[in-house]
Amino acid sequence: MKNTALTHIHESLGAKMVPFAGFNMPVQYEGVTAEHETVRNGVGVFDVSHMGEFLLTGPNALALIQKVTSNDASTLTIGRAQYSCLPNAEGGIVDDLIVYRMKEEQYLLVVNASNIEKDWNWISSHNDLGVDMKNLSDDYSLLAIQGPKAVEAMQVLTSVNLSEIKYYHFEVADFAGIENVIISATGYTGSGGFEIYCKNAEVEQIWNKVFEAGALFGIKPIGLAARDTLRLEMGFCLYGNDINDSTSPMEAGLGWITKFTKDFVNSENLKKQKEEGVSRKLVGFELLERGIPRHDYEIVDADGNYIGIVTSGTMAPSVGKGIGMGYVKTEYAAVDSEIYIQIRNNKVLAKVVKMPFYKK
Repeated sequence: MKNTALTHIHESLGAKMVPFAGFNMPVQYEGVTAEHETVRNGVGVFDVSHMGEFLLTGPNALALIQKVTSNDASTLTIGRAQYSCLPNAEGGIVDDLIVYRMKEEQYLLVVNASNIEKDWNWISSHNDLGVDMKNLSDDYSLLAIQGPKAVEAMQVLTSVNLSEIKYYHFEVADFAGIENVIISATGYTGSGGFEIYCKNAEVEQIWNKVFEAGALFGIKPIGLAARDTLRLEMGFCLYGNDINDSTSPMEAGLGWITKFTKDFVNSENLKKQKEEGVSRKLVGFELLERGIPRHDYEIVDADGNYIGIVTSGTMAPSVGKGIGMGYVKTEYAAVDSEIYIQIRNNKVLAKVVKMPFYKK
């Protein structure tokens, strides 16, 4: 089990630690609901240093990224980031990721912790273009400082104007007394804030200064459990739950990051799917009766016939009801369609809703 550079701090704070993607990670500190509300209403900090970082450099770096990702990275200017996915040859998804354009011929790819080796091997297998690839995952730490008070709380730590960094833009600047930190206006919560990339040797200083600066704003450490409820309320996909090697971007509602202005791995088949339609779709649903939907619960019709499967579900703290995502046959995917979640022996009535579930 790997530790992050901050594991000892989480343990000293009394975090409940669990194995996650091969890492010893804090799942919660004071409780999921309290931590969730801290991020929705104030500011909280996640240690997400388990995520992977690959640096691609050279005149063909963009060409390689264009070949392996579904989105169009040619639109990126320096200082901008893009959500994308790595399609596989069978129509599924190797991983979802964020692509950062660092310099003219340099890009940073940020991938899921559980897929670091898999993604590295996949991208490497397509690198017949002489692109210099470096796996920085073991050398870098990542903090997500999230919530509506993040900008105000963190402004004292940097010379850049945080309020001017737009969503999915970033700056490489001073932060908490450290130079050349990536300050990225990205996150997985839907409540605003930043993600901070730094070297492992620097992260403890940054963590301590972040908590000093945030003390007036009620800053708290947040675990992975609240990260999951926050992202689910926003309808953000989690790799391994809502998307995987056998779900296509078209089925998963990721057509918006699948651009057919270029050729990429399996683009012809995915284009055909877009034109002809798919037989199942990922939808959001809310329960109309009491219950909590969970991963792998069956979705059935009024007669109890199987029509799909729940991929993520929870009792949503900010929404106050059971919500979830799941794949259903396309004829049940329209908003307001009535479906039933099989919770043990009960069919619990639900309806398909437009995501996000949480509206600010």
